[in-house]
Amino acid sequence: MNSIAPGWYKDPADPTTQRWWDGEGWIGDSIPADATPPAGPPPLKAPPAPSVATTPSGRGAAPPKTPQQPETPQQPEPVAPAPGRGASPPVPGTAGGGPQPGGPGPWLGGGQPPQGGGPWPPSGSGPWPAGYPFPMPAPRPHGLMLAGPGSRFVARLVDILAVFVLSVIANAWFAIEFWRGFQPFFADYLRWAEGNTNLFSVDGAPVPPRSLYTLLLLMCVVITAVWFAYEVPASANSGQTLGKRLLGIKVVRVESDGRLGFGRALRRWSRLGLPTLFWTLCYGLTALFQVIDCLFVVIDRPLHQALHDKGARTVVVQVPRPGRPETAPTPAAPYETVAGGRHVDPR
Repeated sequence: MNSIAPGWYKDPADPTTQRWWDGEGWIGDSIPADATPPAGPPPLKAPPAPSVATTPSGRGAAPPKTPQQPETPQQPEPVAPAPGRGASPPVPGTAGGGPQPGGPGPWLGGGQPPQGGGPWPPSGSGPWPAGYPFPMPAPRPHGLMLAGPGSRFVARLVDILAVFVLSVIANAWFAIEFWRGFQPFFADYLRWAEGNTNLFSVDGAPVPPRSLYTLLLLMCVVITAVWFAYEVPASANSGQTLGKRLLGIKVVRVESDGRLGFGRALRRWSRLGLPTLFWTLCYGLTALFQVIDCLFVVIDRPLHQALHDKGARTVVVQVPRPGRPETAPTPAAPYETVAGGRHVDPR
């Protein structure tokens, strides 16, 4: 009979009916012999439900548990949002806003929801509100603490004072020549101002000699050169100027903790120091730009970089100090993978 193709045939046990032959045996229920059979085999019946034993109280008893199948705590069903309110977005580690079995809970530290179908998360805890920035630990480039804005400002003031003293010494001759040319011009201006009755008129006012502008430009060049000689070599070799050494901070690369190098130190200084050359042309604008550059550390996140730090891809960190364990370096992977626990583009 194995050579007979599957199909509907008269049932040998009851010729008044027909059944489906699958090539090896009769399956399914029989139908009348004169009925039109379906195109394929009859649908299979679902297996019967297991019988439930009854307890003396008349209620069905649960089937016995096996040691290989531990009981899984029942998870509460997600609650629909109230009318007029939008549903909160799902939290990582959850499906549709509900916690997953065996995974972290939707609040800090993970955990599983309470039993009994109570609210989740409990009152007073749970995920941060939607749109609220999740608190991240402060980044530690190469395991070192970032220098605070206060220590950086004090260090910069010390450096400005040091550059000022050196510039006064280097510009002594130019300053003397400038005063010799400025004194007669100033005396003529005072005489003109005493005889001028119209405060809004400058007719007949003395004009300063062009040599004074030349001397001012040369003095700005000297200040820029002194600033360059003071900061660039020191930053390139040790990452510390006098002010940074006194405050216990230093400049390092973003991608490594090696020497800054002359090229990187020059690129860092040029954005802040080169505008000094233009003080004679537009003193207010160039000085304002330099102040904004330094104050940018207050609003920059997460590395507290000034504008000249961003241009050179550098960051200012604290030097580990004896007796201060919080400044000790911590083991860390390359900075791009550990800043604040997430990937950060140092550029």
